[in-house]
Amino acid sequence: MLWLIFALLTALFESLKDVFSKKCLSESESDEYVLAWALPAFALPFLLPALLFTGIPALGTRFWLALFSGSTLYVVTLIMYMRAIKISELSITVPMLTFTPLFMLVTSPLMVGEFPNVGGIIGILMIVAGSYLLNVSEKVHGYFAPFKALVSDKGARLMLLVAFIWSITSNIDKIGLLNSSPLFWVIAVDSVAALLLSPLVIAMARKERISMNGQGLLKVGLFGGLTSISQMTAISLTLVAYVIAVKRTSAIMGVIFGYSIFKESRIKERLCGVIVMIMGVLFITLNPLH
Repeated sequence: MLWLIFALLTALFESLKDVFSKKCLSESESDEYVLAWALPAFALPFLLPALLFTGIPALGTRFWLALFSGSTLYVVTLIMYMRAIKISELSITVPMLTFTPLFMLVTSPLMVGEFPNVGGIIGILMIVAGSYLLNVSEKVHGYFAPFKALVSDKGARLMLLVAFIWSITSNIDKIGLLNSSPLFWVIAVDSVAALLLSPLVIAMARKERISMNGQGLLKVGLFGGLTSISQMTAISLTLVAYVIAVKRTSAIMGVIFGYSIFKESRIKERLCGVIVMIMGVLFITLNPLH
């Protein structure tokens, strides 16, 4: 069960990365563009030494195309991710990431010809039900009010879009991994993403539109790097689907941290909702496409 320990550490480090990102943004220490750049850039010093143990793998013919497309989409989702955390509560934005496996049930049939079974359909219904429970107290305004409250939140909408794009990039990541190695793929994507964002951050810094807090950014990069290292270690010990399913429990931690650190409201209904959504993710994970 060593893989489970590393998978749970992945979830913990992921949620801590979100906490420090939120703190930097809420304290006006950094712009979301700086945080988007800092996550891959400050993670690299913690990831690169690991190559001393794994080495640089042989690169397949499809690696470079996957790297270009995957890195570009990663930059887009990084900016939207940080923007969502900045403008909305963690307890409402982070749970939206559990929609990624749901969206994959739509994108995978189109991209790789795989279709959901009965278990996958049950998982879909549970994720939708959990999202309803996130704002269930709004039901006094009508049966569809919880969904309307969710859709009306700009941060939640942005994170839903991130989850959808991730359902596409998951297939690109698979191509990249098969044509390199898990660790090298993460390092390559982070390196290109940091390079793509650097001109924008430099230009904004020159205009004095942003201020940088090195200590805060370092914490974001540290926990981002630890997330990748723990995830790659867990993947080397078991199936990728199991690791990602456990990683999604970071949404539960996000709700708890949102309440305890940022004094966010509705802890009971949001915790209940996200637990149901995680159960839906598990149903989809344990009932793969066919």
